[in-house]
Amino acid sequence: MRLVNIGFGNMVCIDRVIAIVVPESAPIKRIVSESKDRGLCIDATYGRKTRTVLITDTDHVILSALQPETVRRRVENSADERTAAESGVIDADDEADEDEAEAEDGETEEENDEL
Repeated sequence: MRLVNIGFGNMVCIDRVIAIVVPESAPIKRIVSESKDRGLCIDATYGRKTRTVLITDTDHVILSALQPETVRRRVENSADERTAAESGVIDADDEADEDEAEAEDGETEEENDEL
């Protein structure tokens, strides 16, 4: 299960999304309206303008304030990270983040050994 941030800390299981579309066309507006009537619309815009509509395989419709291109990039980055993790490749930035997190904790492996 891959979760992708669609804005404001909201996450979507991208494996269930079948379409990422813009909301301007009449057919998409109709899909959004019908999903609201059936209680299958999830509004993750926080009151902002809907810029992306995500349609899932369960007929849920998710509204996001992010641009479709931004969502697409996040999906691709998620796929790249997953591929790297499966192949055992560790990104240098990940190692730096781990070192930084240890430094923030104020404890190093040496200190843990002393305890």
